[in-house]
Formats: sequence, structure tokens, C-alpha cells
Amino acid sequence: MTWPILFPINATGGNNASQLDVLTYSNIDISQSSGLNRLYAHALVGWLFYGFVMYLIMRECIFYINLRQAFLLSPTYSKRISSRTVLFTSVPEEYLDEHRLKKLFSDSVKRIWITGDTEKLDDLVEERDKVAMKLEKAQVKLIKLVNAARLKAIKKGASSEKTPAQDAETADAATKWIPQKKRPTHRLGPLGLIGKKVDTIDWCRSELQRLIPAVEAAQADYRAGKAKKIPAVFVEFFTQSDAQAAYQVTTHHQALQMTPKFIGIQPTEVIWKSPQSPLVAEITAVGFIARVDQLETYAFLAWLKKIPDVIMGVVSGLLPSVALSILMSLVPVIMRLCARLAGEPSNSRVELFTQNAYYWFQLIQVFLITTISQSALAAVIQISQNPTSIFSTLSEALPKSSSFYISYFIVQGITLAVGTMTQVVAFAIFVVLLKFLTNTPRALYVKWSTLAAISWGSVLPVYTMIAVISITYAIIAPLMLFFSTIGMGLFYLAYRYNILFVTDTKIDTRGLLYPRALKQLFAGVYLAEVCLVGLFAVSKAIGPLILMIVFLIFSVLFHITLNSVLDPLLYTLPRSLQVEEESLNSNVEDIDRKDSGRGVSEEDGQNGTSSNPFKKIANVKNFSPGGEENQVEMEGGNIVTRFLKPWVFANYAHLRQLVPRDEASVDELYPGNIQDNAYYPPSVSSLPPLLWIPEDGAGVSKHEIAQTSKIIPITDEGCQLDEKNKLVWDSEGARPPIWDEKIYY
Repeated sequence: MTWPILFPINATGGNNASQLDVLTYSNIDISQSSGLNRLYAHALVGWLFYGFVMYLIMRECIFYINLRQAFLLSPTYSKRISSRTVLFTSVPEEYLDEHRLKKLFSDSVKRIWITGDTEKLDDLVEERDKVAMKLEKAQVKLIKLVNAARLKAIKKGASSEKTPAQDAETADAATKWIPQKKRPTHRLGPLGLIGKKVDTIDWCRSELQRLIPAVEAAQADYRAGKAKKIPAVFVEFFTQSDAQAAYQVTTHHQALQMTPKFIGIQPTEVIWKSPQSPLVAEITAVGFIARVDQLETYAFLAWLKKIPDVIMGVVSGLLPSVALSILMSLVPVIMRLCARLAGEPSNSRVELFTQNAYYWFQLIQVFLITTISQSALAAVIQISQNPTSIFSTLSEALPKSSSFYISYFIVQGITLAVGTMTQVVAFAIFVVLLKFLTNTPRALYVKWSTLAAISWGSVLPVYTMIAVISITYAIIAPLMLFFSTIGMGLFYLAYRYNILFVTDTKIDTRGLLYPRALKQLFAGVYLAEVCLVGLFAVSKAIGPLILMIVFLIFSVLFHITLNSVLDPLLYTLPRSLQVEEESLNSNVEDIDRKDSGRGVSEEDGQNGTSSNPFKKIANVKNFSPGGEENQVEMEGGNIVTRFLKPWVFANYAHLRQLVPRDEASVDELYPGNIQDNAYYPPSVSSLPPLLWIPEDGAGVSKHEIAQTSKIIPITDEGCQLDEKNKLVWDSEGARPPIWDEKIYY
């Protein structure tokens, strides 16, 4: 859209620009009337391009809303406990009572968890688990020491049989192979450097005998309501619609009471503690480094002229981009800590906070400060040398700063995409950790089975900013679109592969990252329009200036209208769809009951039940929003029409068919007491960990199990020591003893 029109106009602008600058706005000679008339093309192309960008933002928001509603209202998701639970904060003291809360929400409440202070309980559980892991490591160390001595003795011709009189219950198999002084020991003082020296295994057992009953007593006190209450309550409702109703209504008559409230928070994402840590970041100087070649015009920096051109090119071109990438990697850590300090209740909220804060940081520091520092530096030098050229200098400075971002896109596109695809650093770290830091079966299993997680709160703003920069310079320097498109294409290929096969998403924001990233693209539209207004103003191009001011006003009104219309649908679920979904589910159940026999169905055209259950669902009437009696039809319209009209060809009725259906009951999803313990703090429902040690030929593991199982669960199943005294377990098919089935909260 921009290249066929703007490239010829810029290239023939007559301002004698050099290299790639000939294709930018800076090559337009604004001193001639013909040059000013050329700016009408920039204004009109800006109308078309930025109008299309805003339409795409609206289109994607509508598509996202329909897809999100189809997923969240599906039986698979609506039955999850997180979709039926609302977190109320700032709850008044009089409402920290289960009976009063049930009265407030009538009969729709299923369970209530009133949060209490668990500081002492947390400390006890942490100490118990720490001692348990210390015991496990000491036992594994002892087993490997004994097995090494046994293997050494076998090589020398000694018998590998155990002592005949040995009894796993009473005798210590380790004493046959190693002396007492070689058993694992540690000191009780700070950092294990001073204090009394004790046998680690015996000491850990005695400590666990003290800690485990203490933890159980503290857990019982918490469940009995003896803990100090905190003004935060988790309320589980019987249905998703009841939870949405409680979430959307004003709960309390006083301001700042029982608000803010949150829905969809998974128990595993709740932040029960908020650690504190101060960090600082500063990157303003990067823009000046990028213009280091122009600093040499000042007398006190004349020594810069002595630097060879090759080195100067690297310093002013590549070095700032690399430095900026390194500095940016530190900022998300700060943002997440700030989110916790701000009191965000869950990891998903922390990611949303990080996305927003990191985006604004990049917009101001990476884009605006860097651009201004480069453009201002170049402009000040030229204006100081020729004050009469102020208008032409200002109109040329901003387009020329685009060369920095071309380098930035090249660095980001190559390094990030290649690094993401190859995972060289991650592979090296994995190999090192697997070889040197996996001394227990637990550590080996955890390292082998844990996938790297993607933190979208810090990943998306990087690419959102690339899109914002591209949008901003699309009219001023159209060539930048080529490099940003190449970079985005490389990112897509790299992340597509990683998301499918390499990484895992452990934090569920219910899709809220995407619409926020879409709306952040408006910053690029506004910045571009403001820049064009400024450029037209300094160029004294009145006609293009008026056109761009009018379009800027239109963009603001469009943005305000879009937010007011779509925001209620982005963050809540509509009651109309919930009612129709409940009615549809009941109709589907009737269909399933009718088709449970072996008769012939006219719809199916075959014996028995249909092999495509979605077809039956699609044929249920009163399905689409508005209560119209129709059937879902995916056909019709060409590819352009289908893309431009998501409200017709990708509405709720269409996208609903793409969502998998799981008719399992709530009790099947959460067996045992999982539901009852869901929103208790982890320390309240925490059980003593199962210790996992390797089986050995000397029988030490059996002896340790016999002695330790009286205190804490322990096993040696699924892992052995081989002839090289290395840990061996079936990494392909077997489930280790410490494996836990994933619970979809």
C-alpha cells in the first residue's frame, strides 16, 4: 500500500539525500511548491494505511471476543472450578463469615474459603520439606557411597552377596562397605560451617518426628478457623453463570469494599506472599551511541575522527542495538517484582501487569527517548551551524533516525529468532545441569520432564513495540516495513515451532494478553499521526496538515468508541449466551439419550451414534445469539469477505464448533478432596513429601526404607544404580513414584 506510491514520490523529491534516506520523507524538498504538493500523497496514504490498521485492530478484537466466549462457555471450561470461583478482596470484617456470605449470594454458593494468616504454618511446612529433602539427598549420597565401595570390592574379587544375618529392619547394610565416619554429616551452625557435627540421616529423622506432628496440628487449627482472618475470600458457585453474576454486580454498598474482585484465578496461580526486591534500569545513553559519528563535530570530541571507519560503523550501528537488547532483558524482572509489591493476587495478573508496564517502558525508553535523543542531537548540531535551516532540518532529522531501528530489527530478527529456534544456551544449561546437578532421582526426573515456560507478559511487548515502530515509520520511512516484516516472519516461524514442541505455557490469563496487545498498537497510529502533523507543520504544508489533523481527531473518536463498545465483552461473559448455552447443553443431553441405542439416525446416515457430535450440536435450534432459529453454516463468501467480516463468518456460533467438548462431571474432574482443598493456601493442604531413593545391590535402600517409612513416606521404585554407579530410570514410559497427574483447575 505504501511502497508503490511513496517510493517514487520520495525518490524524486529533489532534496539530494543519500543511500537509503532517498526513500524517506527527508528527500522531499520542502523549499519548492512542487515538494509541498507531494506531501498530499503522504497524507492520503496515511489515511488509507492507518485506517486499515485501525480496522484490523477492530476486526481482531471482534474475532477474539467470539473465540474467547466460545471457549469459556464450553462445557469443558465452564465446569472448571476456576471459572466458577470469584475472589473478593477488601472484604469487611462482618462479612468474613461463611453464613453471612451464603446469605449474601443466596443458594448459588457451593463453597467458601476465607483466607487466614499462615505465616507460622508456612514456616513449619517450609522447614519440614527442607529437612525431608536434606534427608533424601543424604540417603542417596549414602547409597552411592556404599555402592561405589561394593563395586570396587567386586572388581577386586570380593563377594557381592549381603551378610547372611542382615535384616533390613535392624541391621545397617552400609556398615559392611564403609566405615561410620564416611556417613553423610553436617554442622548445626549457620551455613553449616560451625556448630555441633551430627549424622545427617539420624538428625533429619529426629527433626521430622518433631515437625510432621507440629505441621498437622497447625493445619488442623487453620481448618478450624483459629487463624487470623485476612480480608480476602474465595467463593465457589454451582454454575459459571452464578459466578459471572456475582462478579459483574456491585457487591457492597460502600466504596472500596469487596472490590476489586477477580474471576478465573487458578489455585496454583494465587500469590500468597509478595517478596520485595529493589532494582533499577537505565538506557537513555543508547541513542547517543547510535549517533556517535556526529559527536565528533564538537571540538572536545575531535579524537573520535581518529577511529577507523569500520570500527565507527560497528559502534554507531550494531553496538547500540546489542546493548539495548541486553538492557531490555533485565526490565521484566523488575516489572514482576513491582506487580507483586502492588498486590496483584495471581501470577496471571502479574503477567498482565508486566505486559502493560513493560510495554510503556519500551514505548518511552526504547522508542521515544532513543528517537528523540538521536533526532535532537542531529538537529541541534545542524541548526547551530545554520540557524536559518531550522524547518528543513527538523523535517529531515526524524526520518533519518529510522536507520537505527532498521539495525535494531536486524539484530532482534536474527538473534532472537535464531536463539529461540536453536535453543543453544538452553541446551547447554540442560546438559550441564543434567550432568552435574542431578544427584538424586527427584532432581533427575524434574530436570528431564520440566518444559521451559514462556512468560508472555515479557515476550509480547517486544513484538508489540516492533509493530508500533513499524506503524509509526510506515509513511515517514516506508522501507522499514520490509525489515520489520522479515523480523516478524522469523519470529513467527521460531515461536510456532517452540510453542508446539518445546515450551509450555504455565500461566493462564484467559486470553487477555492478546486484546491488550492489539489496543497498544493504537500508540503507533497516534505517534505516526502526530509526527506527520509536526512534519507538515514545519514544512508549512497547510493542506496535508489539515487532512492529518482531521484524521487524528477521527482516530481518537474511533478508539474511544471501540473501547466503550467492546470492553464489556472483552472482560465478562454475556448473560444471553450463558442462558442459550445452558439450554443447548440440555438439548444435547436429550439427543445423546435418544441416540444411545443402536437404531438408524436420519442425520447420521449410519447405525448407532454419530461419529461427529458437533454436527448434532450445530443443528440444535435457538443456538445463535438473538434467538434466531437457524443452523450454523460455514460456507459462503470469498477469502477476503470472510476475513473482513468476522461478525458474520467467525461469530460465536461458528467458533463454538472448533472448541473440544468434554462431558465429564465435576466429580470426575476433581476426584477425592481436591475440590475441598482447592483454594486453601498450599501449606494448609500440604502433605509430607514422598522421598525417592535409588535401589542398590547392597540393600542400603531397603534398610533406609525400613527405618524412614515409620516417619515419612519413602520408596526406591523406578530408579536403580547401574554398574557405573549412575542413576538410571525409564525416562520414556514409566511414571515415577513422585509423578502427579495434572489437575485442570
